[in-house]
Amino acid sequence: MQDRHPYEYAVIRFVPLVEREEFLNIGVILYCKDHRFLEAAFTLDEKRLGAFSSSFDIQDIENHLRSFEKICIGGPEGGAIGTLPIADRFRWLTATRSTILQCSKVHIGFCEKPGETLLRLHKQLVLPI
Repeated sequence: MQDRHPYEYAVIRFVPLVEREEFLNIGVILYCKDHRFLEAAFTLDEKRLGAFSSSFDIQDIENHLRSFEKICIGGPEGGAIGTLPIADRFRWLTATRSTILQCSKVHIGFCEKPGETLLRLHKQLVLPI
């Protein structure tokens, strides 16, 4: 049996009107120190977003999410944040902010394969039932 490794994750939320504190889960970020793994998975369903709010720019949201991906990958493509150590990038991505994209509180767990865990969490927490 393979070792189980601790991981941390947060749900990425679309918050069209910050004042109302309503949100729709659109992605997940997962960090596993032991595997040096930091990755985000997201789904932009324009129909679901439209039913939730009529005032959004799908391209703007996608651009922000692509920035999350670049920061996860690291390096100069992720800007100044992308050059930070992996744990610092995760902390920056999951920091509390008042924008149309916010992250939930960070949750923890144990996994054998962080990539598979990310996809499972994405399916459970983001995709429609």
